[in-house]
Amino acid sequence: MAYLVTQPCFTEEVWGSQMLQRLAKQLQYFNQLPRVNEEIEKDCCGIGLDFGLFKSVEVKNDQSSCVNWRERRAAVLICLFEGQDGELRVILTKRSMKLSSHLGDVALPGGKVEEGDADDYATALREAKEEIGLEPNLVQVVATLETFISQHLLKVVPVVGLLVRKGDFRPSLNMDEVDAIFDVPLKMFLEEDNHRCEEREWMGEKYNLHLFDFKSEQGVFLIWGLTASILIHAASVIYQRSPFFKGHLPDFQQLQRSLNHILP
Repeated sequence: MAYLVTQPCFTEEVWGSQMLQRLAKQLQYFNQLPRVNEEIEKDCCGIGLDFGLFKSVEVKNDQSSCVNWRERRAAVLICLFEGQDGELRVILTKRSMKLSSHLGDVALPGGKVEEGDADDYATALREAKEEIGLEPNLVQVVATLETFISQHLLKVVPVVGLLVRKGDFRPSLNMDEVDAIFDVPLKMFLEEDNHRCEEREWMGEKYNLHLFDFKSEQGVFLIWGLTASILIHAASVIYQRSPFFKGHLPDFQQLQRSLNHILP
C-alpha cells in the first residue's frame, strides 16, 4: 500500500508541543540542504556514484558487474516522540529469533523497498506498520538523513518521523519479525554513559564498532552496528553537536568514506 506524505503545517494542533514544532522546522531546513550523496545514482559501476560514503564505488567480481542500488535499497524509521520528562525518545525493536539474519539484534523499524512503495517515506511507514502496528497517520515524516551503506552493500535511508500523539499508538507486534519493542532517549547516542567501543576489521582495515547498553524494565538491550551508527548521526544532527566519545580509529561509516574501491 502506498502512503502519501503531505508538507507539514507547523501548528500546535499538528505537532502537539513547541519542542516538536521547533524540531520539525529544524529538520525540514536540514532536508533542504544540498547533499552530494543524494545527487547521482547511475547504473554504471564506479562512474558518478557518490553516496557520501564512497567517493567512487567499484564492485568487482569475475566479470566486473554493477550493484543495482534500486534492488538493494532499504529505509528505516527513526520515530521520535516527547517523553514524560520532555526529552526526545526513539522507538526501537528487538528482531525475532525466528529470522534468518540478524536474529535478536536491536533495530529501527524498516526494511527493503517494495514495488508499490512511492518513496523512502512510504517504505519506512509500511515496514513500521507491518512490524509494530504503527499506523502511518500517527507519524509526521519530516526528513531523510544521509544514506548509509551496510557491510552487505545495502543502501539504507533513515527517515525521521515524529509521533505527536504517543498515547494513540497501540503496539501490535508481528511476532515473526519482532520479539520486543522499547524506546530510549535519543541523546544517549552522544553520551559516554553506556557506550563502549570494540576494534573490528573489514577488508583488511581496522575500525571502531560502537555499542550501547540500555537497561529497562524489559531487560538489557545491546544497540550496535548500523543501528547505532544511524542514531549517532541522527542525534548529532538534531542536537547539533558531536558525540562526547572519540576513538583512535574511524567508525565503519568513516572507513567506508576513505575507501575508493569495494572488493567483495
